[in-house]
Amino acid sequence: MTIDNTRMNKRAAVLVAGSWGTALASVLANNGYRVMLWTRNEQQAEAINQTRENSRFLPGVPLPEGLHATTSLQEALLGAELALFVAPSAAMREVAAQAARHLEPETVVAHATKGFETGTLKRMTTVLAEELGRPLEKLVVLSGPSHAEEVIRKQPTTVVVASADVSYAEQVQDALMNNDFRVYTNSDVVGVEVAGAIKNIIALGAGLTDGLGFGDNAKAALLTRGLAEIGRLGAAMGANPLTFAGLAGVGDLVVTCTSKHSRNWRAGNMLADGTPLDDVLSRMGMVVEGVKTTKAAYELAEQYQVEMPITAQLHAVLFAGKEPKEAARDLMGRVRTHEIEKLG
Repeated sequence: MTIDNTRMNKRAAVLVAGSWGTALASVLANNGYRVMLWTRNEQQAEAINQTRENSRFLPGVPLPEGLHATTSLQEALLGAELALFVAPSAAMREVAAQAARHLEPETVVAHATKGFETGTLKRMTTVLAEELGRPLEKLVVLSGPSHAEEVIRKQPTTVVVASADVSYAEQVQDALMNNDFRVYTNSDVVGVEVAGAIKNIIALGAGLTDGLGFGDNAKAALLTRGLAEIGRLGAAMGANPLTFAGLAGVGDLVVTCTSKHSRNWRAGNMLADGTPLDDVLSRMGMVVEGVKTTKAAYELAEQYQVEMPITAQLHAVLFAGKEPKEAARDLMGRVRTHEIEKLG
């Protein structure tokens, strides 16, 4: 790939150094940016800088020369034209609060985290707006079908960036776009964030039904009805229903529910054989956003008075000890209803 010389010497910060953050940092570095990848872990930062790979999350893949790790937020954000937050949803507020004092006014802010804040049920752009003191319309969200394991190996990937002020989305689009990583823009921030969060719940269900041996017919039904739940909640929260037919909706739903790379699918698959949730999370060794999102979405469904039966049954499995087979049976035994629903 030929580096765009117009990006040379531009700086970008990526917070934090998980698999997705590292993959996006690599995209930026391959595009000619000087990228600072922030982590709290001094050993991880040293290892990345010395070995030129993130051996914990993406072993065996060399990182671009323009990417360097640091434990200093001040160093990471100094002179950054773009700050990309990729912290887990449970840590986003804390990371944003720490970054706020070092963030420069002209820095474009985006996030690529898929989930809601537990307790407040707030979307990540809302959390960032509150902690950074920035208007919501100036914040950008990145989502879409994009496994880190493929992005970092430059396998063809297409995502979407959304902002109420599309000019900010276009700046992030310009920073990330290359021959391997195609980026579309969208103005529906709510729809993109809701789709990115809820699809992780459906992926848990897909892993669980696969683990129970239910077959392709059941998975197709789960994905289809899962998309209906995404659209139902999204519309209630003010999203554009057309967003759910795009990359952030159908695209991300399919890849997360069918891929071996999906940590939510793997977690659901382990739950199917009766493995306790705590053991599943311990064995995963990585954040499984779908677990916390199931709790948040269950509460959002009650708040907005929308029906989300898949979410409700997974909530019962995860937090009330319900047997997976019983949950699946209850889903199939629901009263008859129409397939096509009015979303707005």
